[in-house]
Amino acid sequence: MERPPELGNLTQVQEFVLLGLSTRPDAQDALFAIFLTLYLATLLENALIVCLIRAHGELHKPMYFFLGQLSGLEMCYVTVVTPTLLAGLRGGPCRVPFAACMAQLFLFIALICTECALLASMAYDRYAAICHPLRYPLLLRPRVCLGLAAASWLGGLLVSAAKTSCIASLTYCGPNALNHFFCDVSPLLGLSCAHVALTELVDFVSAVVILWGSLLVAGASYVAIGRAVLRMPTAAARRKAFSTCASHLAVAGIFYAATLFIYARPRRVDATDLNKVLSVVYTVVTPMCNPVIYCLRNREVRAALRRTLRWPRG
Repeated sequence: MERPPELGNLTQVQEFVLLGLSTRPDAQDALFAIFLTLYLATLLENALIVCLIRAHGELHKPMYFFLGQLSGLEMCYVTVVTPTLLAGLRGGPCRVPFAACMAQLFLFIALICTECALLASMAYDRYAAICHPLRYPLLLRPRVCLGLAAASWLGGLLVSAAKTSCIASLTYCGPNALNHFFCDVSPLLGLSCAHVALTELVDFVSAVVILWGSLLVAGASYVAIGRAVLRMPTAAARRKAFSTCASHLAVAGIFYAATLFIYARPRRVDATDLNKVLSVVYTVVTPMCNPVIYCLRNREVRAALRRTLRWPRG
């Protein structure tokens, strides 16, 4: 990107200061304990889901394959974001070197884009199971599942590489304080003293393609599912079909609503308290709740957990 000539002699910022989730000393200790507990619970829950799916043959199905992918992704997700959140709550504003900030940004964008694509793949899985039950084993055969998962991860990495390269190439000449608890797109754009029009355009277009594209796939899948459910002859069949989709629909709705509000806007946006709260929802709360909503309420997963822990049938 071409930089303005008047910025050529300015010193590039060498580190960023993350102001964190809260600057109130009386609340920081309690918030630290809460978020550390949430982080450990998230790792434990998602690791348990991955182990159960790998260990039990009856869970070797497309739906559980994608759930295992999602659980693995969310363990990475919280591990990328939570350390700087906890550091800011424990020791005040967290100083992050420029390279480390860009690395966190790259991993965060890659993971959030991958999650969007995985949620769309999971919606397609439910569409195939309910709307085409006889063709389901063919439509979601192992090679297709692997291809969808690989495309999700590869797409996330490519989009992240493009966005991070644009943001890292900008000039940052001060101030260097980010009103956030991790290195995110909008706060970084707000600190740049270079022209950011091209970077904002790349950010917006990629957000539209990934977020709106995956949301369109998920939405079309659920419209078709809704029509198929309404055509079912009995109320019991409709309830059973809806129960297999309700968990995914609820979590996907929360995730897409929060991310679209923050990222699918074609302008530079300052990090506000509302943005930080919404970021907590999809970076901390949702990864902790997903295993419970998706898996631990599922009869097959509960049965596998009982056998693993040798609990008597309840």
